[in-house]
Amino acid sequence: METADLLINALLFLFLPLWGIAGFVDWCCHRATRIEQTSGLKESIMHSIMGVQMAIPIALCLIFEVNVLILIICFITWLCHELVAHWDVHYASPRREISIWEMHAHTYLGSLPTYMLATIVIINWQQFENLITLNWQNNMELKLIEDPHGGEMFIPIYLSFMAVACVFPYIEENIRCLNVHLKKER
Repeated sequence: METADLLINALLFLFLPLWGIAGFVDWCCHRATRIEQTSGLKESIMHSIMGVQMAIPIALCLIFEVNVLILIICFITWLCHELVAHWDVHYASPRREISIWEMHAHTYLGSLPTYMLATIVIINWQQFENLITLNWQNNMELKLIEDPHGGEMFIPIYLSFMAVACVFPYIEENIRCLNVHLKKER
């Protein structure tokens, strides 16, 4: 098996699931510290923003061939995710307890996107060289992957897993925080 294939499998079957599990653990910590009563809706919305920031490059890399355009999007969303993550902890820490479990979850939630981005760069080194040498001509279009990574069923299974582990819990968190916010407004 080629090194690139091994790295793709590490992304698909190790890093992506770990990121979802860490997100679920983080949600459990928010629930345990009653986020809706402490830091509230503002922090909960930041969590959803960070999830979307990471979902965009993940989806693009699963569906399209990685080129300069995809790498630019990956770097921009990674940087934005880092900024929002910093602001999230800055905002939350004086308003509620951040447990040791939540700190560990944050370690994974912050480092896994960096590892995934580095792995994507390594796998697509020629495109990274094109990016940094400004050789962008013919490298800025979205081209569907012919043979899906992980097989035909990976994307539906992964999306189902993420819906259960992260999307539905964070929607619930947003609703819970919104309800408390609206009650305080009255």
